[in-house]
Formats: sequence, C-alpha cells, structure tokens
Amino acid sequence: MRRRAVTLTIFLITVLALSGGVWRFAYLQGLDQLSARGQADLSLASDRLVGQLQRYRDLAVFLADHPQVEAVLRGASPQAGQAFLQKIADKSAALDVQVIDTRRVVLASSRSALNETVLDRRFVRRALGGALGWGHGPDMPLTDRAYFHAAPVFNDLGRVEGAVIVATDLNGIDYDWRGSNPAAFFTDDNGVVQIANRSELLFWQRKNGAVGLTPPQGAWGEFSAVTVKGHEIWNMKWGPYLPDTALHLTQSLPVIGMTGEVLLDTGPARRLAWSQSAAVAALCLAFGALLFLATERRRTLFEVNTRLERQVAKRTAALNASNTELRREATEREEAQAALRRAQADLVQAGKLSALGQMSAGISHELNQPLMAIRSFAENAVQFMERGKFDRASENLTRISQMAARMARIIQNLRAFARQESVPQTRVDVARAVASAVEMTHGYLQAAGVSLDYAAPAGPIWVRGGEVRLGQVFVNLISNAADAMTESRIKKLSIVIETGDVVSVRFCDTGPGIEMPDKVFDPFYTTKTVGSDSGMGLGLSISYGIVQSFGGDIRGSNLDRGGAMFSVQLEPGDEMESSI
Repeated sequence: MRRRAVTLTIFLITVLALSGGVWRFAYLQGLDQLSARGQADLSLASDRLVGQLQRYRDLAVFLADHPQVEAVLRGASPQAGQAFLQKIADKSAALDVQVIDTRRVVLASSRSALNETVLDRRFVRRALGGALGWGHGPDMPLTDRAYFHAAPVFNDLGRVEGAVIVATDLNGIDYDWRGSNPAAFFTDDNGVVQIANRSELLFWQRKNGAVGLTPPQGAWGEFSAVTVKGHEIWNMKWGPYLPDTALHLTQSLPVIGMTGEVLLDTGPARRLAWSQSAAVAALCLAFGALLFLATERRRTLFEVNTRLERQVAKRTAALNASNTELRREATEREEAQAALRRAQADLVQAGKLSALGQMSAGISHELNQPLMAIRSFAENAVQFMERGKFDRASENLTRISQMAARMARIIQNLRAFARQESVPQTRVDVARAVASAVEMTHGYLQAAGVSLDYAAPAGPIWVRGGEVRLGQVFVNLISNAADAMTESRIKKLSIVIETGDVVSVRFCDTGPGIEMPDKVFDPFYTTKTVGSDSGMGLGLSISYGIVQSFGGDIRGSNLDRGGAMFSVQLEPGDEMESSI
C-alpha cells in the first residue's frame, strides 16, 4: 500500500511539472504573438496620428508663402487677414491660425485676440529663427490640449519678418479613437500623456523615467511591473476600461516629439496557456489511470491464477485424465488452425500467380502494335538508305527510337495498372493522342484493308489524362475495330471528336457488332480464339480501367446500320497545368 502511495505521489509531481512547463512555453509563445500584433497596432496608430498632425504642418508651410499673409505682415487691414485665416481654419478644421511678427505680436488670427503677445515657446523661437517649429501645450481659453506648427515667413531679402502658427485641437484628434482596442496613448518628452484612446489616462505622467504612470492627483490603484522573457508586463488596477494585466510596448515618434505606447491584455494568452496545460495534464492523468487499471487487472489475474493452480494440484487422478483429454483436443485444434493458415497462404499465393499471369498476357497484347510499327519503320529505313535518302532514313530511325520509348512507357503503365497505381494526370491534347494512335496503326489498317475516315481538328483539344495511357486506349480500340472487320465486305473505320461539357471520341466500324455489350469490358472476354496470337481478351478491360482512372467513361454499343461504336468520354482539361 505504501509503495502505491509513493508511486502515485511521484506520478502526480511529474504531471504537475510537465503541465507547468507546457503552461510557461504556451504563455511565452502567446506573449510573442501578442507582441507582434501589438507592434503592428501601435505602428498603425502612430502612423495615423503623425499623418493627421503633418497635414497641419504642411498647412503652415503653405500659408507662410501666401500673399495674404505677406500683406498682413506689411501692414494691410487686419480684418481682411482675419477673414482669410478664419476661412482657412474652417476648411482645415484647425483650432486657430495666427500670423505674428518678429516681436511675437499677433497681427491676424482666426480666433485669438489681436495685438497680444504669444508665449515665448520653443516652436515660436524656432520659427522666428528661420526653421520649422512644433510643440504642444494648452491654448487657453480655446483648449487645454493643442499641438502647434510654426513656419517662418521670409521677405524678399530672405530675412524672417514673421511666422504662421497653426494650432490643432488634440481633443478632436483622439475623440474618434475613444474606446477602441487596444489601449493606446502618446507621451511627450516629460512623460505626460497628451493623446489617448482612454480619456482617464490624459495628463498621467511617468515621473523621473520610472515604470508605469501616475495620475495628476497622485497615486491611484495598485501597480507593479515585471519582465517575462524580454516582455514588460504591467499589473494594474486602473479602472474597468483598462486590462488588469497588460503587455506594455513603446515606439518612439521623433517627428512629433512623442512616444507611442500601447497596453495589450494578456488574459487571452494566459487562458490559452492554461487550456493547453490542462489538456496535457488531463491526457497524462488519463494515461496514468489506464496504466493503474491495467496493473490492478494484472495483479488480480495473477492472484486468481495462483489460487487455481493450488486447486489443480489437489485434483484427483480422474481430473488428471480429463486434463490429458483436454490437452489432446487442444493439440488437434492447434493442428487444424495451422492447416487453415497454410490453406489461406496457398490461396494468397495462387491469387498472386493469377495476377502475374494476367499481366504477362496484357504486356504481350499491348506491345504487339508498337513492334509492328518499329518493324515497318526499320524496313523503310533500309530502303531509304539504299536509295541514298539518309535524311528520310534518319527520320525513320528517330521514329523507331520514339516507338521504343513509348513501349517502355506502355510497360510502365501496364505495371502501374496491375498494381492499382496511378501516373500523375496532366493536360493532354486528345487530337494529338488520336493522331499518334492512327500513325501507329496505319500499317496494320492497310494490311487489313481498312479505310480510315478521320478529320483532325484545327487546334488542340485539351482533356484530363495521361498521354501514353490515353494513346494506349485509342490503339486498342483501332486494332480491335480492324480485327472485328476481318470478314466484312466493307471495311471502314470512322473517328469523330466532339467537344462540350465533356470531350467525346467515337470509334465506329462496319463489323458484325458486339455480341454481348454488357460483358465486353470484362477480363478475358473475347470473340477471338483463346490462346491465339489475336489476344486473350484483356485489351478492353485494361482500356476501361485506364479511362476510369482519368475520371472518364468508355461505352460500347451497336449501330442501327450495323457495326459497333465505342465512345470514350473524357473531362476537359482547360483548368489543369500542361505537362512539361
């Protein structure tokens, strides 16, 4: 009992350690993904803010060269300048537009009083010094948060004679962001929050470079910060609209003199880590329970077997005789089972030999026509060489090489068919496949006295299939048609290609027709003499399997006027990639 308790304790400690490791790994993975997504969100918000503020900088630069502003600086009527600036402010949604001279006195403004001196701020000094200036701060009594762009105005001699100041109300900029996720805010060089999509964070400050933020009225809520594998995690109680635990990310924005910051809720990452850890723990506990049950079952069986052995030892001589009989019956049963296994093995071997015999017959049947073509090309090549037509002889030798390669590919496809394998399907030109089959069987048709009626289409017709195996099907149908018309008075073979939802290739002959159309595609079904050179009835069966592997169909029927028609229907191959 004590040993079981120790084993159970060690197992539970192991499961706890493994679950803890899975939790930490999943949590760190979640933080990495959250950081990547947060950086993207922060970059998007930063770019949006910079873009909104930069258009007011461009407005200040534009107004600095405007004739109306130059007229105001040269003593023109302030009312005309004020009306112009008011119109500009209304169209651009600027808070205020001012024109000041070198003494910082307001000469014209869209909203401010005239002849007042503006505060001596850094952006004003930069503009009056001949450079672009920007900054933020209150613009009382208009708003407590404003962003300023100041552009210098130069006279004809290149000297600064004043400046244009464009003020932007930050309340209007971040108003549209309120409540969006995640929580984002922008702090100035002093660590004060100037822009935020959470209004409760405005004017919070990071004092002396410390971590976290402090509200203007002092400490508020609990706060602590930890670093987890390079990630800064804030634990805070800052209200219902901010996460209790958040990943803190920053991005410097020197163009506007601020730093973008974002707080991402780590709750989903923790929940995902807990779920994965719980799943691992549950799996380990389930495995442990099964192992415990198996161990208990084995122990119980051992105890039962021990008791039974003790009882058997006390049996009488009569029971020993019964045991001997049982052992004899068991031996006979084992011998019967062994005999059954041997019979099953013999049946499997017989099936293999039957399949090998079927493939041997198929190879002999399918290679007959290419060999005839090779023989014809070889005889013609000899005649061309005797006549000195070496170019024609070279062409025939090239065709012989092509026929040999095609024979090798036919053997490969036959082996694949017997093993129920499939060669990758490509986009095949069915017109080219028919033309190739006609070319291969041309001599055979002439020898049989068969006339061919076939009009090749003007362009390619693409279907789904394999070039070699599709040509094999067509060669089988053409040669079978020629064999069927041996005793016919009129020997004519027609080949027609029709397009539509499916591509259909029809082979019509003038032979006696099909005796049993429903069995014509069965293996070993043939109207020819079995065992002769004409074949064993495997050609149409193999062709049927090839077409079915392409997703098509092949049918045989009798024509009303006499003869047989075989129709091969194939799927169009317009959407498939062409073979290389």
